Amino acid sequence: MRLQFLGTGGYHPNERRHTACLWLPETGVVFDAGSAAFRIQPRLRTTSELDIFLTHAHLDHVSGLTNFIVPFIIKQLTRATVHAREPYLTDVQKCLFSQPLFPVNPGFEYRELAAEVALRDGGKLTHIPLVHPGGSTGFRIDWPGKSFAYITDTTASPDYLEFIRGVDLLIHECNFSDAMAQWSATSGHSNTTPVAELARDAQVKRLYLTHIDPQHPEDDPIGIETARAIFPATEIAEDLMEVEF
Repeated sequence: MRLQFLGTGGYHPNERRHTACLWLPETGVVFDAGSAAFRIQPRLRTTSELDIFLTHAHLDHVSGLTNFIVPFIIKQLTRATVHAREPYLTDVQKCLFSQPLFPVNPGFEYRELAAEVALRDGGKLTHIPLVHPGGSTGFRIDWPGKSFAYITDTTASPDYLEFIRGVDLLIHECNFSDAMAQWSATSGHSNTTPVAELARDAQVKRLYLTHIDPQHPEDDPIGIETARAIFPATEIAEDLMEVEF
């Protein structure tokens, strides 16, 4: 299974990172549609159907939905379903695609998340609510013999440790380094040490850190050696990075 990081930044894009978007090209599954979602169109080679799962409706996770109008017009897409919890679906339809703001709905179907979602490739998607201003959603997919979890826009907590336990690949936000830890709970985001400890305690196999503070475009914005001292199999995700699991 391949996963492509199309956007790994938080809050707003910078020259190095666009905002949140993950792409599983073999399944037609997208997680979040931030500013990086424009990168999906040139990658629509193996499917004309998409399932887009939104963690929440903050702009850095949904603004890229407007980019799908061209793939629909030129028939690259025959179906794209946006899956999310309420009220996020309503927020997208009434706010992002309001007449004064963006008057044309590209052609999405909208579906409220069921407790479990059966994916076309045999995977089973489950989800959990996360603590964040306005709320957020954590996702997990289990296939025969492999698993994946995506946790973003929350402060790292053992509250969801069992939900992510044992996954082959954990994608977890790390907006701040430990030097900025005081901002984590205030803003509803995470810093390095608690994320690494969570990965260790949940016995995941690999950890990739994403949703990086856009004020820090440097190579190591979060203190990677601090994380690896706790959980050695840690990497900082970069835009256009591809991993197999």
